[in-house]
Amino acid sequence: MLLPQASCHALSARHAHLRTVRRFSSLSRSDLVKSKAYINGKWSAAQTGATYDVVDPALVKTVANVPDMTTADIRRAITAANDALGPWKAKTARERAVIMQKWFTLCMQNQEDLAKIMTIECGKPLAESRGEIAYGSSFIRWFAEEAPRIYGDVIPPSLPGCRLLTIRQPVGVVAAITPWNFPNAMITRKAAPALAAGCTIVVKPSPETPLSALAIALLGEEAGLPAGVFNVVTASKHNAVSIGDEMTANPLVRKITFTGSTAVGKALTAQAAATMKKVSMELGGNAPFIVFEDANLDAAVEGCIASKFRNTGQTCVCANRVYVHSSIYDAFASKLAARIRKMQVGHGLDNGSEFGPLITQAGFDKVHRHVADAIAKGAKVLVGGKPHQLGNYFFEPTVMTGVTGEMLMAREETFGPLAGLIRFETEKE
Repeated sequence: MLLPQASCHALSARHAHLRTVRRFSSLSRSDLVKSKAYINGKWSAAQTGATYDVVDPALVKTVANVPDMTTADIRRAITAANDALGPWKAKTARERAVIMQKWFTLCMQNQEDLAKIMTIECGKPLAESRGEIAYGSSFIRWFAEEAPRIYGDVIPPSLPGCRLLTIRQPVGVVAAITPWNFPNAMITRKAAPALAAGCTIVVKPSPETPLSALAIALLGEEAGLPAGVFNVVTASKHNAVSIGDEMTANPLVRKITFTGSTAVGKALTAQAAATMKKVSMELGGNAPFIVFEDANLDAAVEGCIASKFRNTGQTCVCANRVYVHSSIYDAFASKLAARIRKMQVGHGLDNGSEFGPLITQAGFDKVHRHVADAIAKGAKVLVGGKPHQLGNYFFEPTVMTGVTGEMLMAREETFGPLAGLIRFETEKE
């Protein structure tokens, strides 16, 4: 007996959701999937008791619930970090380094589980997630090794009988706001240097990807990080602004570090000025990928794939505009399209998957809007150009020709799997 088509789709969705749940339960360490935030060495619910859903973007199904924290919770975390600051910075650099080396070792021992957690919550292929865990963990090791080498200086004086010394000291409590596209490495790149220097830190991960942050918090605890040194506060988009406001306004916080959009980075920098906080901002861009006439086309195509389509194009350093010399334009476009057609699209945990979904409906809609705008202004779709048959947030990897500078994809950061090829004649142009 044949089931109606709609019923088949419903069964397929249910089976896919059960498959994801089983993938969590099949982790070597299922305790790495945490359902509470991490404040002052304790697993904490929001004071309001509120939670929000964490969604697998490949299936658009809820896979976990975490606390939806508010201003009161972030204040609690900042206070804990400030209380822990004195004892942590009083440790010798070597003592801090030993703990951090243990943290690195635990992360690498649990690489496969951390990678699976990442893939389920952000959608990237498992191979990319494994690579990110190794890359992210390397920051912990690097800064653990650098901690004993935080040297001061002796400066030649301008007056006789004087001696000038500089001594490096930890800034203080650091507040970090991290993105969903690299939910492990963007945390370790901020936390590792802070902890090595003797600072304590409060991390507010992206609402979409809190599980990766909580997993490495557990491993940090097992490595011996004292209570309050590393804190993770989870919150939905609804509360993200108020938490950011508290981070910038709270006088106990002495440094803000943020990876994300330029608009939000500008706002955080302006707010931090009121209390003279140090800031480190890693913001969006509109990077070009340029192919000159003497390029090795095969190498250029592979470079473009790596630059444009890694993590489904959701990377702040992804090329957004692809300029190709007119003499090789057609040949490059043909080779790139042929390579794109071979890409395996699917759930990141599926064997052989090279290309996953966009992480949210908003990201999916933006890619769709950029494609439609380009078509309306005369560009042609060479490959892709529409939602993928897998549905949900999957969009076909897309190559377009005839792209010009007035199109949205050339002026805005697409943050998706869309390569628009722009023809040029001279280097000066």
